[in-house]
Amino acid sequence: MKRLTALTALVLFVAAAGLAVAVAVDRFPRGVSVLACLVGAVAAAWWGLVRTGAARVVGFGVAALLAAGAVALLVLQGGLLWNLLVLGGFVLALGSTRRAFARHERLPEAQRPQHPVLFYNPKSGGGKAERFHVADEARARGIEPIELHLGDDLVALVEAAVARGADALAMAGGDGSQAIVAAAAAKHDLPYACVPAGTRNHFALDLGVDRDDVVGALDALVDGGERRVDLAEVNGRVFVNNVSLGVYAEAVQQAGYRNAKLRTLADTAPNVLGPGGDGLDLRWNGPDGEECRSGAVILVSNDPYRLGLALGTGSRPRLDKGQLGVAVAGAGNGSHRERWREWSTQEFEIRSDGPVAAGIDGESARLEPPLRFRPRPGALRVRIAPQHPGASPSASIPGTPVKGLAGLTAIAFGRALSA
Repeated sequence: MKRLTALTALVLFVAAAGLAVAVAVDRFPRGVSVLACLVGAVAAAWWGLVRTGAARVVGFGVAALLAAGAVALLVLQGGLLWNLLVLGGFVLALGSTRRAFARHERLPEAQRPQHPVLFYNPKSGGGKAERFHVADEARARGIEPIELHLGDDLVALVEAAVARGADALAMAGGDGSQAIVAAAAAKHDLPYACVPAGTRNHFALDLGVDRDDVVGALDALVDGGERRVDLAEVNGRVFVNNVSLGVYAEAVQQAGYRNAKLRTLADTAPNVLGPGGDGLDLRWNGPDGEECRSGAVILVSNDPYRLGLALGTGSRPRLDKGQLGVAVAGAGNGSHRERWREWSTQEFEIRSDGPVAAGIDGESARLEPPLRFRPRPGALRVRIAPQHPGASPSASIPGTPVKGLAGLTAIAFGRALSA
């Protein structure tokens, strides 16, 4: 089946690419004007984003006009159908590629716990725990469910459960709550299961938990396999995904962020990135040892993310590398600035002259400088349900398009993938 899927992806890529070339040649140079409109729209939108008042209205207005112009050109030139076919071909090819590279990890068998405890937030993820009757499903599997209420101290509840004899812990909720329960499980060397009942469930994705199977994730504490993964910390506080500093971190501090995320981010951007903004008082040493400052965003993650244009971007291929991933937008020193920079490291420190706004696994916080980041290699014993993948979706996907095509070819013709 994998060979057929890989062969289908290759055929779709070749067909879409060939059609794209044919359309470009047939409509040259009219297609250049469409591309110019799209590039101009992106530039105008960015210009408006980092400004306020009338300047923002003008920037967004120009961006909208240029985007509408690109669509109009496609329609008037009669090439809309062909362009949609090209786009559809590439979308289908990417979907087939994901399936061809998908893998199911066979994890070592683990002994079933005698007193597993599940903590669940009934409001998280739009009420997923209630919608899927997680508490009832947990009881049917011999797992004690504990509901979280507004104002509860999750750390205290977890410690109390361990004191009563809990020998495995699970959390059904957002990644901020997952980090708290995971930290307690690591502290007491207990098995931990991630139940994807949050909004985005980033940690579940990279662990290899099927985010569409909330109830099935409970089977991790019945007959699931076990492996060790990393945690990371900043100033002693554990995080499972990442710590964001900059525009997003400043936005999550605002009272209205939860109810109007996009509007809050848009209102925050000019204060950080705009020509009259305060910028970020953040200093650190890059991989070359040179001191740098940030003008936009810093992301420090528990193991490196795959970022860029490759398949699987936005996820972490592995959670057992024992490293921090660092990605910085607007890094620089003096007049020299880089738009984007990323690297891996065993430790990272950020200095500032005052408290630093941070988004820790999506939760707002203010940290006292210096911010000291370090990994905790293999700290967490994680259990995964046997029917779930058990590996990140990007675990077996090559990191570049060229390597991806080579990998598809190898699968399609029954050859082993190179490391």
